Amino acid sequence: MDSAEYERKIAHRFAAFDQDGNGYIDRADFNAAAARLLTEFGTTARCDRGQSLYTGAEAFWQGMAGIADVDGDQRVTRQEFVGGAVKRLRDNPERFAEIARPFLRAALAVAAGTDPEGTAPASAPVDRVERALRVLGAEDDIASVAARSLDTDQDGRIGEAEAVAAFSAYFTVIEPDA
Repeated sequence: MDSAEYERKIAHRFAAFDQDGNGYIDRADFNAAAARLLTEFGTTARCDRGQSLYTGAEAFWQGMAGIADVDGDQRVTRQEFVGGAVKRLRDNPERFAEIARPFLRAALAVAAGTDPEGTAPASAPVDRVERALRVLGAEDDIASVAARSLDTDQDGRIGEAEAVAAFSAYFTVIEPDA
């Protein structure tokens, strides 16, 4: 991958987190993503699914800040994202996926309309995951292709393991070729 391609991928991944487009990632971006998901699926913030989603968003933010907020200002700039998050993703993609797991589990539960604390791992129908991806900022055609590709076992549902693995793969960005 050349440097221009690498920069494009980094910018795209950074923008996925910078939900309000203000040039940095912060707690408000994670809360805004949670609020939009709840609204899209008619779920209240005070119900179990809503609370789990906000708790997952906070855990995700804390994990992101812990690995990337170098100056401690509670914001992750693009430079910090590239220098911190992306490097750590390359070094240990499973760790990053694990900080995202509570949010992804709760988002699947909201999309499915099920209890996130149930005994089985969360899963949601492909079409509802596609809606969730759109709400989180994916373009229509990308959301459609992505949701269908997440259904690796072709059972019409996207499970937590599939979502976490895909998340880790998507946000792992290889360094540009020298």
